[in-house]
Amino acid sequence: MADLQDELHASTEADELGELIDGPFPADPYAPVTDPGAEPLERAHDFLAVHPVADGYCGLPWVLRHLPWYDLELGESHLDTDIPRLRAGHVGAVFWSLHLPEGLAGDRAVGATLEQLDLVKTVIDAHSEGLRLAYSAGEVADVRHCGRVAVLLGPAGAAALGDSLGTLRSLHALGLRVLTLSGASWASEAGLTRFGEEVIREMNRLGVLADLSGTSAETMRRAFAASKAPTVCTRSAARALRPHPANLPDDLLAELGAAKGLCMVPLTAEQTGPSVREVADHLDHVRALAGPECVGLSGTYDAGTTHPRELRDASGYPHLIAELLRRGWPEPDLALLTWGNLQRVLRDADFTARAAQQRRTASTARIADLDG
Repeated sequence: MADLQDELHASTEADELGELIDGPFPADPYAPVTDPGAEPLERAHDFLAVHPVADGYCGLPWVLRHLPWYDLELGESHLDTDIPRLRAGHVGAVFWSLHLPEGLAGDRAVGATLEQLDLVKTVIDAHSEGLRLAYSAGEVADVRHCGRVAVLLGPAGAAALGDSLGTLRSLHALGLRVLTLSGASWASEAGLTRFGEEVIREMNRLGVLADLSGTSAETMRRAFAASKAPTVCTRSAARALRPHPANLPDDLLAELGAAKGLCMVPLTAEQTGPSVREVADHLDHVRALAGPECVGLSGTYDAGTTHPRELRDASGYPHLIAELLRRGWPEPDLALLTWGNLQRVLRDADFTARAAQQRRTASTARIADLDG
């Protein structure tokens, strides 16, 4: 098991692999991998064996924090996520949320986020045969090729920063790769403040993705303009189909697509509907407006939400892919949906960070200096 020093510094081999291979694809990523004459569910399993799922949101860390004992390798019936379910669902990578309950702020929020980070590392150390931490697109591909599930850290809530860019840098050094902007004083209904724009610039310099789910339309538009790296919505579907406040109206979906961001559609009854067909309707809608390069999947398992019966836990992804195959989704678009699009935004964030680090040093800005 690698020690903390190994975890904080990605191997050269993994990064080089990520430059050459955009995930576990065949030499021709557009070559068909399934038999068109087979049943859709059989085709879905064959497809996902080559193009696995990169899941944008899992709430497992907070749930595990309150369990006296668990074994993710053997499986846990009272959880939505464990290693057998991840394997059955062909999940190759998953973001583990560091979100906290509402009401935690300041030092309490910072401390609770650090405890979440520590818990995740402990859990993965205890399940090293199935899970491994990853910090970049190259490492995600490397972990997948080793037969494990890559776990990425984030999103964390903006409260975890305590309005300190130094805390942001510390969280990044510990592995954080996505930060949700909603709820921050500097990302309000009126949009990003001057300090909020500085947060975005520092996130770009570090390689931390900005999660815009739950933010206002003005904050989203300002983030599109301010960020040099792609932005993501880790839990957003189409508001035209279901009027949930975290879902995006058609104009913002089109703008997200124009900015080459990523809308990760949650598989929840509340946001997308109680059936796999309704989830597929949202994927169709987002793909049509934002483009096939800008739609992804967000299981949102173990986050206190209900799910369609066919997608009740992390093993259900083949049923969703089977539904999309029935609708005529071409395999190249499906490959982007399940794996390629998330790899792209991770790779672009790393590229943006390397370029930004040559142009600017760590920001020492304080919220009182810019917004006071």
